[in-house]
Amino acid sequence: MKLSKKERQHRLKETIEQTPFITDEELAKKYGVSIQTIRLDRMELSIPELRERIKSVATYQWNETVKALPLEEVIGEVVDLELDHKAISILDIKDEHVFSRNRIARGHHLFAQANSLAVAVINDELALTAKSEIRFTRQVKEGERVVAKAQVKGNDDKGRTIVEVESVVDQETVFSGVFVMYRSNDEKGEA
Repeated sequence: MKLSKKERQHRLKETIEQTPFITDEELAKKYGVSIQTIRLDRMELSIPELRERIKSVATYQWNETVKALPLEEVIGEVVDLELDHKAISILDIKDEHVFSRNRIARGHHLFAQANSLAVAVINDELALTAKSEIRFTRQVKEGERVVAKAQVKGNDDKGRTIVEVESVVDQETVFSGVFVMYRSNDEKGEA
């Protein structure tokens, strides 16, 4: 059943409020209309495009809370952050992230996204990666969106913070890592 424009726009607004990082492509598929129709609906409703929604959330959160890493040093765009608990970032894989011959993302970009998120989630002026265990579980291709989720798990026997990061594309895990983070306020101060 096709929705009226008014009903579609009402539902579109609700969907974006509940899932602010949904893409125009996903919305078009959900409502069975063209991407251009979604863009026009958003314009009429004064809802900014995805990139602007992400930037407004990330800029506010970074300016208000992050201590260990300047915004321009984060790989990907932070969309959720609770210091010493959890964080989420998004990285759209573009031409500059892939090998030219096969359009597959270079692993160091996925690692950098996860590692910078592990640093960012630490509530300290200084956070450094002491060690990490990482695993790539599938190739990521140009055009895919990688969502990395960091979760602080506690401390190791040296008082360093353990952060687990899982990166997914379309709900399929593509990378996982455990990062042991040194922070300047560690009780034992060992790196």
